[in-house]
Amino acid sequence: MKGTTHLAIGTAIGVAACSHYPFSLKSSAVYLAVAGFSALSADLDGPSMLSSRIGQLSRTLRELFLWVGFVSILILGCQYFFYHLFFLEYTALSVALLMFGLITKEGLIRNTLISLIGAGFIYGGWVWHMYWLSGLGLFIMVAPWFNHRGMTHTVWAVFVWGAIATGLERELQLPGIMTVASLSYISHLLADTFTPSGVKWLFPLYKKPFKLP
Repeated sequence: MKGTTHLAIGTAIGVAACSHYPFSLKSSAVYLAVAGFSALSADLDGPSMLSSRIGQLSRTLRELFLWVGFVSILILGCQYFFYHLFFLEYTALSVALLMFGLITKEGLIRNTLISLIGAGFIYGGWVWHMYWLSGLGLFIMVAPWFNHRGMTHTVWAVFVWGAIATGLERELQLPGIMTVASLSYISHLLADTFTPSGVKWLFPLYKKPFKLP
């Protein structure tokens, strides 16, 4: 299922929340933001709308490692050939950069960058005593390393996401945040259940995917 479809469904849930709960511009913005983000968050386990920019950055970094390593080795080689100068540290670093660019996949760099963002959230939650933020950071940090449509596409992830949203609801003193977040997250799993691959709702207890025609 495309990210735009998930976002549209999440937005619809957010709009419904705006009409159901007492209206204000602040609360409406929060409901829409929470619904949209929750509807997309399950796909943090792979390339998605949420990580598209980071995916572009990971490709750029990989190409940078390759070119910097290659050009550095070329320059150091010329210095050795023409001037008989050999710099062990620079040569080792250049070879390491080139090898890193060759053997590292873009997905590994993307996952690392996303995990660093999650680690930042964990630290922020710890400093500001916002434990729901630390929980969100832990989810963001761990999710990229799961197989696509693995643990983030399960009923257990819904419970985890609901617990995080409960903390946010208490923080903002805004009713319905947990409900909006959970329904939006569930909407993602339901939409993916209509795809040919289906969703492993009960993984790892039951490893076969559930599919709907």
